[in-house]
Amino acid sequence: MTADTIAAISTPWGPGAIGILRLSGPEAARVAEKCFKPLGHKGFLEHKPRELVYGDLLDSGGEAIDRVLCAYSLGPNSYTGEDTAELQCHGSPMVLALGLEALFAAGARQAKAGEFTRRAFLNGRLDLAQAEAVGDLLEAQSREGARHAAGQLAGALSRKIGDIYSALVDVMAHFHAVLDYPDEDIDPFRLKELEKVLAHQEGELNALLASCGRGKLLREGVACAIVGRPNAGKSTLLNTLVGYDRAIVTDIPGTTRDTVEERCELGGVPLRLIDTAGLRDTADPVERLGVERSRKAMEEAELIFAVVDMSADLTAEDQEMLQAVSETGKPWVFVASKKDLAESSRSMGLIGGDTPSVEVSALTGEGLDKLGTLVAELFPREEAAPYGQLLTNARQEEAARRAGEAVHRALEALQAGVTPDALLTDVEEALAALGELTGQSVREDITDRIFSKFCVGK
Repeated sequence: MTADTIAAISTPWGPGAIGILRLSGPEAARVAEKCFKPLGHKGFLEHKPRELVYGDLLDSGGEAIDRVLCAYSLGPNSYTGEDTAELQCHGSPMVLALGLEALFAAGARQAKAGEFTRRAFLNGRLDLAQAEAVGDLLEAQSREGARHAAGQLAGALSRKIGDIYSALVDVMAHFHAVLDYPDEDIDPFRLKELEKVLAHQEGELNALLASCGRGKLLREGVACAIVGRPNAGKSTLLNTLVGYDRAIVTDIPGTTRDTVEERCELGGVPLRLIDTAGLRDTADPVERLGVERSRKAMEEAELIFAVVDMSADLTAEDQEMLQAVSETGKPWVFVASKKDLAESSRSMGLIGGDTPSVEVSALTGEGLDKLGTLVAELFPREEAAPYGQLLTNARQEEAARRAGEAVHRALEALQAGVTPDALLTDVEEALAALGELTGQSVREDITDRIFSKFCVGK
């Protein structure tokens, strides 16, 4: 248990309907009591835990600054496993700042980034996979990503890992018994059974590793470069997909000089849209730098929207761009833009029948549903993987890979008739790696890195 009480504003900065001040630590309820005066006859701590109480939030001088709701919880039955308190205020930045100042004067200190969730982890309320899911849920950019993070927070991945861990512990228990009683013969039938267990757990770990690509996709989004010659409609398409004017749009070629990145969800797939400078030869040194960045964005993208203005004649620059996109070997969609201005669909005849193609009007929205369908077909959801049972980051992937390799070595050792003590070394390595996934054996510097990415107040 930690010895001090922390406080933070746990809602985003800026005016809003509600702003929340959060406390955790041994004196959380007492600190809140000093800064909160109930309107009724009962004192704050005379109310039951988790009961919302209406009253005044007091500043450090004891003056009322807001009418708020306040509640406290007692550990270990709280989010952090410690005593906690929460003040629900009006979402005024000044009220929240004055309230936080009062909490500090009453004995709390400023919480660090991710410190509430870190305490939940250290106090056994969450394991490390669940704690990482909190961060994923906060940053979710799509419905699929949010559902996966919620499933992981509910323990789906932890249970999956726990099943593998338990099976390997059973294997260890058997071979420890063999070492303790060396005169006992090992039943050949039992050996076959243990071989089957190890093979099954290796398969489970390989399946987890195979899920990592999809997990990263949900967490980070698919990098999608929007390329085409100047004035092809790239920036207008990005603005329409994200729902607001993120990129500047004019009739002047070369307006976009640098890559512009924004997130959206299309066809149920989270995308990191990258609007690029128009691909063309230019003498302008600034625009030329933008074109170079566009080509680099196309090389690094996982999906490409190749945009051609179907209201104008096809140019040599269009043909060169389409050829360059095709040669990347990456998934791509031919997007014939400005359908509302075109007299015919002549652009669509430029592409072979196997290339995903769509005519769109960013102005009217026509064709965007089909574009979403094409993206969903290129990045289909893996129905076999339940929500929450995907690896989502490099740390998890690396630990699962080491566990899988160790189980594979143990399986080979068993099949080769290696002595039990040598086989146990591999099984122990696998268990240690699995322990890193859930935090049972993770190093402190790793936890520091994980929680430092969280926002203050969570």
